[in-house]
Amino acid sequence: MASGKFITFEGIDGAGKSTHISFVAELLRERGLSVVTTREPGGTELGESLRNLLLHQKMHLETEALLMFASRREHLAQVIEPALARGDWVISDRFTDASFAYQGGGRKLSLDKLNALEAWVHPHLQPDLTLLFDVPLEVARARLDAERTPDKFEQEKADFFASTRNEYLRRAAEFPARFRVVDSTRPIPEIREELRGIIAAL
Repeated sequence: MASGKFITFEGIDGAGKSTHISFVAELLRERGLSVVTTREPGGTELGESLRNLLLHQKMHLETEALLMFASRREHLAQVIEPALARGDWVISDRFTDASFAYQGGGRKLSLDKLNALEAWVHPHLQPDLTLLFDVPLEVARARLDAERTPDKFEQEKADFFASTRNEYLRRAAEFPARFRVVDSTRPIPEIREELRGIIAAL
């Protein structure tokens, strides 16, 4: 049985990452692969309940981080690990890099605490590929849909998102073997051509 791989999509709100998930999933399915798409926070019944709290309920910073990792532990146990064990490929809209970016970079939680949580919740599992969709802050803000009610993260100020983006880029520099930084300011067809090449090399 072919070994499954784990691909994560990351980026600040408005970077456009979610636009490309179905495209990458279809590229993999065209190769005859079984693909599971999921998201964080969420991905399980419990995770989706926690998602609603995390995106809309004010809470202590450490409570937020702990709930993110609690949701992630359930997600791993119920969805990600069984899928990979079956040989499926898993695509997740966000994973642990988002906790470092949002709770660490944006909210200034100690990176040592996040490292400890990561080592506890998934000590041996990292994505095979992380696609970081990167755009300048002003581009991301302009893309957010003004017609819907923003969640508590989308309501944050510019300096929060600048710090979040910087932490994403720091992570990408720290782990270059698994990160691919995608310039998401370009037209969608150009981005998808780059993604086609990245996925073909897996």
